[in-house]
Formats: sequence, C-alpha cells, structure tokens
Amino acid sequence: MSVIDWVVLMSTLLIIAGYGSWKTRKQIGIDSYLKGNSENWATIGLSIMATQASAITFLSTPGQAYESGMGFIQFYFGLPIAMILISVFFLPIYYKINVITAYQYLEERFDVRVRSFTSSLFLISRGLAAGITIYAPSIILSTLLGWNLQLTCLLIGGLVIIYTVSGGSRAVSLTQKWQMGVIMSGMFLAFYFVLQSFPSTISFSEGIDIAGALGKMEIINLSPDITNRYTLLSGLTGGVFLFLSYFGTDQSQVQRYLGGKTLKESRLGLMFNGLVKIPMQFFILLIGIMVFVSFQFNRPPIVFNPQKVEMTSLEEQNLQKIESTYDAIFESKKALLLDYSKNKKSIQKLQFAQDSVRAAYKNQLNRIDPDFEQKDSDYIFLTFILGFLPSGLIGMLLAVIFSAAMSSTAGELNALAATTTVDYYKKFWSKDDNDKRDLRVSKLLTVGWGILAIIIALTAGLFENLIQLVNILGSLFYGTILGVFLLAFFFKKVGAKVALIAGIIGQITVITIHFLKLYGLFDLSYLMYNLIGSSVVVLFGIITSIATRR
Repeated sequence: MSVIDWVVLMSTLLIIAGYGSWKTRKQIGIDSYLKGNSENWATIGLSIMATQASAITFLSTPGQAYESGMGFIQFYFGLPIAMILISVFFLPIYYKINVITAYQYLEERFDVRVRSFTSSLFLISRGLAAGITIYAPSIILSTLLGWNLQLTCLLIGGLVIIYTVSGGSRAVSLTQKWQMGVIMSGMFLAFYFVLQSFPSTISFSEGIDIAGALGKMEIINLSPDITNRYTLLSGLTGGVFLFLSYFGTDQSQVQRYLGGKTLKESRLGLMFNGLVKIPMQFFILLIGIMVFVSFQFNRPPIVFNPQKVEMTSLEEQNLQKIESTYDAIFESKKALLLDYSKNKKSIQKLQFAQDSVRAAYKNQLNRIDPDFEQKDSDYIFLTFILGFLPSGLIGMLLAVIFSAAMSSTAGELNALAATTTVDYYKKFWSKDDNDKRDLRVSKLLTVGWGILAIIIALTAGLFENLIQLVNILGSLFYGTILGVFLLAFFFKKVGAKVALIAGIIGQITVITIHFLKLYGLFDLSYLMYNLIGSSVVVLFGIITSIATRR
C-alpha cells in the first residue's frame, strides 16, 4: 500500500467515527441512547442494510459468485415477503406497547422466563457473530497485506467501541448512513475498474456471455432438492423464515426501526430495505462474476490464499509442475476466448481442466501441511483490488471493508448492550428508574460486549466461507426465537409454560440436526433450520396446548 492509500483509509475511518461521536455527544436519556429517536425512513432503511451488510458481505460475496455463480441471489428472494409480514404484524405490536427490546413483549404475552430464554438465545448468537464480523476482515487483510492480525482486530473493535459508547443507537444510525455511502461508492468504482481490466476487444455484454458460457450466470434453480443451499425453494421457504426472525425478532435489527419518528416511517424503512437489498446483492455478485471474467484474460494465482507452507525441494518441484500445467491451460483457454462463440465447448473443457489442476495443487498443499486452508474464495476480491486498482482507490476499497465491519459490529454491540440492560440489569438487579446510572451501566456493557467481541475475533478460526458461517450461526437460533414470537402473535390460547417448553424442544431439535449433519448422518440446507425450528416450536405449542386444555 502507498502513502496515499494509508491517508485515504485512516482519514475515512476517523472522520466517520468522529462524526458519530460529535453528532451525538449530548445524548443523555437512556431511551434515546438504547433506541434512538425520530429517525426518518431513509436513515432507518440504510441503517438496517448497514447492520446486515458486514465486511463479510463485501469480501465473501464476490468470491462466492466467482466460485459458484449468481445462484446465491436466491437466498434473498424471500426478503420482500418477510418485510411485508413484519410491517403488517410485528411492527404495530412493538409500537403499541412501546418496547425498547423485542423480548419485552414476550414477558407481557407470556412471562419473564420466556423473555429471558429468547433474549439469552439472541445474546449467544449475536455475541458470537459480533466477534466474527471483526475477525473476518482482519484475517483476510492481515494475510494479504502482512498486517498483524491482533492489531487489525483491535483497530476495528476499538474504533467501533468509541463511537458506539459515546452516542448509542443514534450514533450507530447516523454513522451507518455515511458508511453505506462510502461502501456503495467504493463498490461502483471497483466495478468500473474490473471492466477496465478486460481486453479492449471484450465489452461488458460479451463478458456476461463468457460468464454464461462457463456456467456462472444461472440465477434461478428450480431444483426441489432440500440439501441444496441456493435454490428458489430454499429462498422462498427457509429464507423467508430466516429473514422473519432476523428482521422481526433480532434486537440488532429491531432496534434500528423502533427509533423511527412514526410507525409509517419505520414501515417505509423496512420496505426500502426489502426493495433495495436484492439489487444491491445482485450487483455485488455481478462484481464477482466480472472478476471471474477478468481472470480469464489476466492470469489468476493458482491459490488466492497466500498462506506459507514449509516444504522440501522435491515437494516444491512437484508443485511447480502442476503450476506449469495450470499456466498452459490458461494460455490455451485465453486464445480461444478471443472467439468464444465458436469455441464454447472447448473453453468449457479447458475451464474444467483448469479448476481440476487448481484443486490438485491445493490438495497437494494440504497433504504437505494439514493446516492449509483450501477454501480461498474469501481472498479473491481483495486479491483483485490489490492487483488492479490504482493508488488511493486501494485505500478507499479497504475503507469500504473496514466501514462495513464497523457498521455491522456497532449495530450488534448496541443491541447486545440494550438487551442486557433492559432484559437483565433493569429487570433483575435495578428495577427503579435512575437515568444517569442506567445510562452509565449501558455504556459499560457496550464496552464489555465490545471487548468480548474482540476476544472472540482474536481466538476465532477460519471457516469454509465467512458469509456462510454468519448465516449458519443465525440459523441455529433464529428459527426457535421466531417460533416463540409466532406463538405469541397468533396463538392466544398457548400459555407461558407451553411456550417455554416448545422453545427448548425446538432449539434441541435444530442443534441435533446440525450435529447429525456435521457427522455426515444427515444432509440439509442450513436455511431449512429456520423453517424446522419455528415449525417444531409452533406445532408443539399448539398440540400441547390443545391436549392440556382437554
């Protein structure tokens, strides 16, 4: 990185953090600190998107498209349906009883045990996720740029803690609005430079044709296979239930829209997210597809993860032979691509051969060093940024990654502190109202959750694909939480004891299925965990309630 890149990166991060801290420096009330106040629909919508769109989105999603194509977009097809259902059924109830956390409603509807159970599931899942949203960009940046991993985690976590503690929910919402501006500006610039890296004879439309010929442009998969993660069926079933739970019951999202000026503003913010999120994700995936096309003409590294592996000279020679084969295939394919319409089948065969050689190379590295991480899709987009963008823009794109990490983590820390303060501290330890003391405790809890997130980040290990890890973590808990809320909203004859037992059984069911899958005894898309968890809770609650009354 050049000096210009460092100046752009650090000034962008410091300006955003400073703006959030200064703008909300006079925040004194516990309600406004935890919930925000009088936000318009645009701020709400952008804040919702920024909380969900962590750095993992902008690092992993292009790599996901590079490896697997556009099919990941189907994951979001259930989002508009979920936004409509939340706006119609969830929001009016939250506004009516004027809650700070979503779990307060469950005590009013059931009892304090159900409230504590669901809020504890949120704290576990979101507490782990907060660490991952710090760790994800840190491990990739430190690997590719040679930065110290621990210092990178501390930098991201420290900046987030500063402005989240100083201004609470309003600071989070205000900074997220600007962070989304930086993020999308950077992604549009990245898209422009990806297209500029094409040969002068290849246009954008021809790039789309090449990607399609190589199997990367399949958007809709109508397969009924429930083990497939990314199909229309998964998106419109498991995806709907995941988004219902995430946006409707996860405090990190509920907190973003409860601070709206009116119920109408909150609804508009949710609908804005539902309408804009899919095009945004489509665009980010398309960037990954265009990076794939660029690397058809610009030789890509045989592995994107530059992890060092100690090897003997003989092992090194064997790898060099594999790499020579890889280079020869690339050059042959590149020559045929100049007239791709006539050479489609030959190009497809060469692409398959190139992928096979690349897999063989990584397998060989894994045999030499069992700790070598073969899955390297998270490194693809950043590799392109470092190799093809001019000085200054590299710093801006890195600022995009840091901004996304900070915006998502800030929303999570604010929600974790709000839930701990309202659902535990004020409920069980300090039931009298003392605004100054409660505000001080909430800020200390924000610091505490921030430190815990940094500790998790410092001790985390790299997973297959970071964006999948976050979704799997959520899916393990979201279905159960949603099921309890569905019982509360729509089944008025279900009592507190039945709801609590149903929630426990639903959670045990999902965790059991997940472990069976890990040991190869069961195969199911993780998106279906949301549908299974919520269905088990609701069905058990209804059947048990009827049987008990009889």
